[in-house]
Amino acid sequence: MTTTVRPTHPFAHFPDLASARFGGAVLEANDEFFAEKENLVREAAPIFDPHRYTERGKWMDGWETRRRREPGHDWCIVRLGLPGRVRGVVVDTSFFVGNYPPEFRLESTRLDPGQSWSGDDVSWHELIVRSPLEGGAHNPVAVPGEVPYATHLRFSIYPDGGVARLRVYGEVEPPSTTGTLVDLAALEQGGRVVGVSDDFFGHRHNLLLPGPSRGMFDGWETRRRRVPGHDWAVVRLGRAGTIERVEVDTSWFRGNAPGACVLEATSASEWEGHDDWVTLVPRTPLQPDSRHALIPTSGHQPWTFVRLQIHPDGGVARLRLWGQPLEAST
Repeated sequence: MTTTVRPTHPFAHFPDLASARFGGAVLEANDEFFAEKENLVREAAPIFDPHRYTERGKWMDGWETRRRREPGHDWCIVRLGLPGRVRGVVVDTSFFVGNYPPEFRLESTRLDPGQSWSGDDVSWHELIVRSPLEGGAHNPVAVPGEVPYATHLRFSIYPDGGVARLRVYGEVEPPSTTGTLVDLAALEQGGRVVGVSDDFFGHRHNLLLPGPSRGMFDGWETRRRRVPGHDWAVVRLGRAGTIERVEVDTSWFRGNAPGACVLEATSASEWEGHDDWVTLVPRTPLQPDSRHALIPTSGHQPWTFVRLQIHPDGGVARLRLWGQPLEAST
């Protein structure tokens, strides 16, 4: 069973733009003799099998090049599944200890549909200068300063070696659409969970993942509450917009679904430090393993954040907020 990787780095509040689950892919590599380039963007955490070998040598769960005997370095081209602005990366060298690259470099570019990354008209922007790596480690590295919108990355390793996963965390830039009903909370629209009371069992970003939930592991789930109160999650909409329809999906949560939910919204520029929350959906009972279609009862002003309360605790697979976006990004 595939499990969702729980980030523990400073970029945990951003989605992985390069994940294969979102359509990310490694398009080309100059070498992949020992281990395939596609492994770099797999969603699952890397594993190690001490007894597995192939006709080319030890099987490794990552991208691994041959030992370089001439000047130069190895590289690969990554297409982001969710184009946007990269804020930080994790160069995961798990299980690569005697064969990891000592250094890496990361560059980005913005390509138009149908444009080739190898064309003479493509310019690359340096996101991270040549930087050291540790073997058998996650290696989180922030991207300094303002960064351009990117669709593709060039990941270089010096001089050769193996990397288990490349996680690329950042802000999604939503497509420009008006007059169309879209899920304003969706990751691909730039939505992001910016705060939660708890996500002990299931990570916050699972709430906004594309497609139906694949299992209980694929939703947002809090621990059992032993004190008064309730749990909550705050979602920053990809763009300000009106909300016309809400879906709270408890698929796979059967003995641990919340008893009820409340949905609030605000038009504030920040979600913290104010009391300007308006109730869109009053306290409503929830059923286990069900998709609940809810209609907001309050006004249709453009909202910037929503707060989902669950009473008292439990798990929610997906939150969908269908509405009309404004042209301007939040």
